[in-house]
Amino acid sequence: MKLLVVGTSYRTAPVATLERLAVPPTGLTRTLDRLVAQPYVSEAVLVSTCNRVEVYAAVSGFHGGLGDICAVLAEQAGCQPAALANHLYVHFDSAAVGHVFRVAAGLDSMVIGEAQILGQLRDAYHWASGADTAGRLLHELMQQALRVGKRAHSETGIDRAGQSVVTAALELAAGHLDDDLAGRPALVVGAGAMGSLSVATLSRLGAGPVTVTNRSADRALRLAESYGAGARPMAELADTLSTVDIVVAATASTEPVLTRDVVVDAVAGRDPGRGPLVLLDLAVPRDVGPGVAELPGVEVIDIDRMAALLADGPAAADATAVERIVAGEVESFLTWLRGADVAPTVAALRGRADDVVTAELRRLAQRRPDLTDEQRAEVARTVHRVVQRLLHQPTVRVRQLAAEPGGDQYAALLRELFDLQVPQTSPVDTVPDITPPAGGER
Repeated sequence: MKLLVVGTSYRTAPVATLERLAVPPTGLTRTLDRLVAQPYVSEAVLVSTCNRVEVYAAVSGFHGGLGDICAVLAEQAGCQPAALANHLYVHFDSAAVGHVFRVAAGLDSMVIGEAQILGQLRDAYHWASGADTAGRLLHELMQQALRVGKRAHSETGIDRAGQSVVTAALELAAGHLDDDLAGRPALVVGAGAMGSLSVATLSRLGAGPVTVTNRSADRALRLAESYGAGARPMAELADTLSTVDIVVAATASTEPVLTRDVVVDAVAGRDPGRGPLVLLDLAVPRDVGPGVAELPGVEVIDIDRMAALLADGPAAADATAVERIVAGEVESFLTWLRGADVAPTVAALRGRADDVVTAELRRLAQRRPDLTDEQRAEVARTVHRVVQRLLHQPTVRVRQLAAEPGGDQYAALLRELFDLQVPQTSPVDTVPDITPPAGGER
């Protein structure tokens, strides 16, 4: 099996494309099942966040696996695979490992060093485990990626610059509000993970009062109570909008929540001297509807605009140190991977030797029925010792050689020399008992 990453992100695609590719929690299991049902894909993990959609897969062939994954992504986006070609990136084998580890460490994020991606990767891994689409290879990859991410944050100072997307968005919003959010009334639309982070960050920055609204009123109330904020029904959205200066929208809705009509009504009810109504749209698909950004007195900052505004921002001071950590961890994983690839071949060789010994002992028993049980046992022990000693040094050496770059050639040579039939590993070997996280709004 080979590792393959196929994805798109804020770096390669506009929000409109990410919206079409985004997979809501309710569709994750179905999409994962579609992926592993393809001829060349045996394992799959799907990461779908506000600024990236990526498939991590174990495939039996590069071109076949790439075609299978692109077909599933195109189906999700409702278009032909060729329409996605300019927006996709592809990483294979060692490059795939490096990409996953860099993502986990926050080096590929819109805000360098942000730690939220670790939770998103963990959720993606849990979903795949619960859907039985993560096998031995991806279990190892994801567990190591999560460990690499934790190590990057614990051993370097990347966290100091690694603010969350919410923090970065609010800093941009402050630029439209006299560079100060303290005392500014704010509304958070959505009570999921992103909504919770938004309420926490707004509270820490001194914004207030903070209000939460959500399709599930109970979730909004629980979140609000956790931070001393208020909660209002979604049905009163327009009225609530008219009383705030900042809105963070982060729901899992497939349709815009802040439509033009809703925002027009809200702006009409605002005091014209209060300054602009700043809408931070952190959702994919977008929560802010078409035409809202053109309304007078409204500023919309979405993922596209954030990517442009943050593109020239300073990288974290410790990014270089994290890159070194990632490089070392990639080499360690590849060494393990090469060793894991040769193990079935070594097992098959020893199995072939055992079969030959068993057949010859059976033949000896037929030819020399006069041998006692004790004599037969001694002959069997002697032959087994001879075979084991003959195989010991070659199998130890081939494991050592397999751990080096290009080591897969040695396993292939063994298979060719001894005509070994090495069975493919099961798509799912051992799946931990992990329940997928509940769906709902981010």
